[in-house]
Amino acid sequence: MMTDPVSDMLARIRNGALARHDRVEMPHSNLKKHIADVLKSEGFVDDVRESDGEGKRTLTLVLRYGRGKDSAIDGVRRVSAPGRRVYVRYDRIPRVRSGMGISILSTSRGVMTDRQAREQKVGGELLCEVW
Repeated sequence: MMTDPVSDMLARIRNGALARHDRVEMPHSNLKKHIADVLKSEGFVDDVRESDGEGKRTLTLVLRYGRGKDSAIDGVRRVSAPGRRVYVRYDRIPRVRSGMGISILSTSRGVMTDRQAREQKVGGELLCEVW
């Protein structure tokens, strides 16, 4: 039994990028799908695909690479965990790598980036940081 599916997702993305894989697959959940959509909209991932196979839904992320096979994702860090939830107000959302990275938050208005949360003046659970 997996106790933290979001950490598992982030570990798969990090390991896939370090191993220079084209894509990573993981079990599907709505929260993971929303996080993957944010990563796609911010340019860290090329494509997000959902598939139904043998009764199990899977989520496939096509990783993005630049010239020389440099990954678009340099690092990923899980902030909030099941045993330690981290909530922030919109005016206290930390900047990641002086604005070169993003924080992903789960808010009352859905999963969004730190920039969107500041614009909408909404806080929430700080899920992870990507740079």
